[in-house]
Amino acid sequence: MSKRTFGYQIPIAIDQLFNTLLAGHADETLSARAWRMQHLKKRWALMKRMIDLIFFWQEDHCYQSYLSEKERKHYPEYYKKYNIK
Repeated sequence: MSKRTFGYQIPIAIDQLFNTLLAGHADETLSARAWRMQHLKKRWALMKRMIDLIFFWQEDHCYQSYLSEKERKHYPEYYKKYNIK
């Protein structure tokens, strides 16, 4: 794993840990969950707004995180290349 990849994976792992500690799915980031849950509970809508403000330099951070989860962008290349089922 390259340093660039390693430096990218650690923040994602921490994000997923926070989500898991809040009773979320282990493979989902808190940002993606906030976007997904925003219409169901007001606290998630507030969380989404707060996260998007923290990442102000990224347009629609939570939505982009949700799309990234759906497209499995965090998967290692091996899994994407061979799409093993």
